[in-house]
Amino acid sequence: MIAWYEIIARLLFAALLGGMIGFERERKDWAAGIRTHMIACMGSTLVMLVSCFGFSDILGYPNVELDPSRVASSVVIGIGYLGAGIILILKRGNIKGLTTASGLWATAAVGLSIGGGMYITGLVATVITVLILYVVQKLQNKKSQVREHRMTVRLYKKEEGTLLLEKLISYHLNFSLLAMEKKNKKYTVKARFVGAKTDVLHLANELKLLPVVQKIRFK
Repeated sequence: MIAWYEIIARLLFAALLGGMIGFERERKDWAAGIRTHMIACMGSTLVMLVSCFGFSDILGYPNVELDPSRVASSVVIGIGYLGAGIILILKRGNIKGLTTASGLWATAAVGLSIGGGMYITGLVATVITVLILYVVQKLQNKKSQVREHRMTVRLYKKEEGTLLLEKLISYHLNFSLLAMEKKNKKYTVKARFVGAKTDVLHLANELKLLPVVQKIRFK
């Protein structure tokens, strides 16, 4: 059995690495953000610790063997169910959340490596994952002239918000945020999506024709 301070160090380090990956997803306003990734990574570490050292007192008994890899494989399978809850299947085969789900799966793998005492492996995997999620996306956007846009639409009435939300969803844009809120007795719909400049111009021209729209602002 390892020392108690080593157990605490592994759990805290796993939570830190999971938070690094979750921070990038939180920036995108995904449901699986910092807390989800921290818990998934720390929980995987805990499972690995229990698997490796939690049954050490029964080793030595006849016909008793310990196989930590069996629990590790169960974590990899189990995290798939959590990832499935993140994936959204929209109309016409438009699927969102695959990147976040894969990031959560990688976070669990990082937790397993930390639980097994492979600190450098977990750290390097975390850095690579963050680079893939953030840097590679920037390069993709730059190459395709696609960038993230923020849009705020002011409405005349609250009831018109539902119609506008349905209209925006029908455009099949890559929305990371789409919500309606009330402030100072005024209703606004806020959206954040990734698209080309031509998509923004087309969307703005379409929305200006809607009678429910009072004002549109892009950023």
